[in-house]
Amino acid sequence: MTRVPGAGAAKRVVLETIGWLLVLGGIAALVLPGPGLLMLFGGMAILSQQYEWAERRLRPVEVRALKAAADSVQTWPRIIMSTFGALWIMGTGVLWTIRPDVPEWWPFEDSWWLLGGWPTGVTLIVSGLIALALIVFSYRKFRGVEDPDEVIGATARGDAG
Repeated sequence: MTRVPGAGAAKRVVLETIGWLLVLGGIAALVLPGPGLLMLFGGMAILSQQYEWAERRLRPVEVRALKAAADSVQTWPRIIMSTFGALWIMGTGVLWTIRPDVPEWWPFEDSWWLLGGWPTGVTLIVSGLIALALIVFSYRKFRGVEDPDEVIGATARGDAG
């Protein structure tokens, strides 16, 4: 196989650009509709491949996220409420996407009704789908495990699949 000169540098630039865009988008999505923490985590994961400072900051967040994932599926009420919350977000997204007429009880200017339109709705639907996927992941990975902390540690180290 022939190596293309500069391909490694180009790959690094592309990955760093994607990582920083995800970090910036994640920060924006923390206050705007969207999966801000997930984007931020994804950007940091990409940047951690190149920067030690990013990896140092990523590991504690990863462990806390896995701990929250494990805790979220330890009881059926938590699973049901998490699933209901994800479906609620998706339903809200559908409402935003179809954008029904402004109701008579709406006290503000009509232009403020469902501000953002279909892009906000699509973002909410995607966020709900991501949440459902994370619930399924958490259930399969942590439900019924005797020692979730051991699985969390192994996952964070990359030992477990």
